[in-house]
This record gives sequence, structure tokens and C-alpha cells, in this order.
Amino acid sequence: MKILVIEDNKSVCSMIEMFFAKEGIEGVFVNDGVEGYNRFKSGTWDALIVDWMLPGMDGVSICRKIREEKFTVPIIMLTAKDSESDQVLGLEMGADDYVTKPFSPLTLMARIKAVTRRVQAQVPKEEEHFLKTDHFKVNKITREVFVDGVDVTNLTPKEFDLLYYMVEHPRQVFSREQLLERVWGYQFYGDERTVDVHIKRLRKKVETTAHPFFHTVWGVGYKFDDTIKTDEV
Repeated sequence: MKILVIEDNKSVCSMIEMFFAKEGIEGVFVNDGVEGYNRFKSGTWDALIVDWMLPGMDGVSICRKIREEKFTVPIIMLTAKDSESDQVLGLEMGADDYVTKPFSPLTLMARIKAVTRRVQAQVPKEEEHFLKTDHFKVNKITREVFVDGVDVTNLTPKEFDLLYYMVEHPRQVFSREQLLERVWGYQFYGDERTVDVHIKRLRKKVETTAHPFFHTVWGVGYKFDDTIKTDEV
């Protein structure tokens, strides 16, 4: 973990640095607000600890500028101000938490771990929005499809929805009625041949002669399986 500390009290910095060493944290310490903000912009950080009162630029201004620029790094503000209105101001300007001086280093470490856990929990894990198979990589957030590393950019919205659903359920056989219900929705009143048309289009856009992906199960419907080659069918 790499943490930037913007604090002009050298005794406080020394104390924090000692506890960082025990926790295996890499700490970078800056004593001026403007320098600290510029240092933040030029690096990658797991967390930021910033004092409220600083020369050059105060901690509240640093927090506000960082959040205006859409950085999501967790921020803990150190403050000698213990009034509720000051604490609320710091949080409204973008701090995730605050620690009132004088403070215990153990308290600061607990707050650091808490805010970094919260931020990490909010970041979607790759497996939560990516589907990966032998040949496919599908991102349901950006609606991107890659087949053997090649970006497929010509899918219609419904073609993507159908592809995603079937890739999400490999080798499972679906009837046309099931696909209409689960991809088009229960309120769809169109012809079942709509599924056939979309499967045909998907085959043209993502399959090769040597490697089909969407397989017809006669008398039932369709399934997705990208592990079968033509000579195995």
C-alpha cells in the first residue's frame, strides 16, 4: 500500500512514518499544501492523509480539487478542529473520514484500513462484469464483445443481449419461448422466429466455418458452446 501524507508537523509525520513501517506501508510525506497536491497528481496512491491547516493550500481545498477532478482515492483528514460543523465541512468537501488531533496512531491505522476496505468493496471485480470463455470475452458494462481478441462492433442491442445471455449459460439448451421470455421479456408478443433471425445474425457476425458457437438442438432450440469444432459436430 502506498499512501501520500500532506502534513506540516514533522513530529506527526515521524510518528506516522514509524507506524507505516510496522504495517509495511510505503509513505510519502510532503509538508506544503501546493506541493502535496502536485505530488498527488503526479503519482498513484492507495490513500491520502491530509492536514486541515497547511501552508500554500489548506486540506479542505485539496480535498475539493481532488473530488472535482473525479479522483476516487480514499482521503482521511487530520484536524485540530473538533467542532461538528468543521467535521461536516471536511466530509462535504470530499474527505472519507477524519481524525482529530491529538490522535493515537492505532486509531489512524484503523481508519486507514476501514476507508480502503470501503473503497475496494465499491469497485466492481472483473469477474462481476466480464464473461470469459475459450473464445469470448464479453463486458456487460461497456457492452463490448471480443472473439479471439477481435473486437466485434456491429452487434445491435438485442443481439448483444441474446449473446450475453447464452454465453452466460454455456451448453445449456434453451427453447425459443425461454429465450423470448428471458431476453426479450414477458411482454414480448412477437413471433418465435425472431429468435431464429437473431441467432442467424449472430452466427454471421461472430462465427467462422471452422468454429461454430451457436448450435441448433433439433426439436428443442439453441445452445451456446464454443468448445465444439466443426469436425466434432
